[in-house]
Amino acid sequence: MPKMKTHRGAAKRIRFTGTGKARRRQAFKSHLLGKKSMDRKRRLRQSAAISSADQGRLKRVLPYR
Repeated sequence: MPKMKTHRGAAKRIRFTGTGKARRRQAFKSHLLGKKSMDRKRRLRQSAAISSADQGRLKRVLPYR
């Protein structure tokens, strides 16, 4: 059986913390920022955790984790 390939799109978007938790960038922070409030943009700066429902899928697309 060949090696599992890493899903390159997921690998570029997801980073892992030192304790092994997956983190991702928040959506809606790339363009059309003039109409969004400062509070909203500040909240979008924080990275978000991957939900527990997606953990199994994450193991499949990133086999090295």
